[in-house]
Amino acid sequence: MVNIVLPVDFGDKTEQLVEGAVKFAKQVNGRIFLIHVTPSDIGFAIGDMGFQYFPEVEENEIREELVQLNKIQQRILAHDVECEHLLKQGIAKDIILEHAQDKKADFIVMGSHGRSGIYDVFVGSLTKGITKDSKIPVLVLPIHE
Repeated sequence: MVNIVLPVDFGDKTEQLVEGAVKFAKQVNGRIFLIHVTPSDIGFAIGDMGFQYFPEVEENEIREELVQLNKIQQRILAHDVECEHLLKQGIAKDIILEHAQDKKADFIVMGSHGRSGIYDVFVGSLTKGITKDSKIPVLVLPIHE
């Protein structure tokens, strides 16, 4: 069986990415390891008193993200594709690459919005970073408008 790591960010193109990954998994007899990485600092805010940590904000955000991951997993399973999921906090690129190694992934499936140039300078591109540093083949699916 082919192991596929599928990072998701719950953006507006996540559904297209999942559909493409499911199609690919069916073609190669694959199973999907769904992963979402949330920042380590989601419970922190800065205000008049400096940095403050609000654990309830972090807990609520993680709970909502787990609900979204579960829904995506159920959609994948409904297509008769094996799927498990993981939510971790930290630096997305590092965690995704580590997860791919842990799962002995044959592929990492990422999406590309088709942006380039100045967007990458200011925002960066997770897909670009993964393809640059991965020792595992990366399948980049176009998910344009």
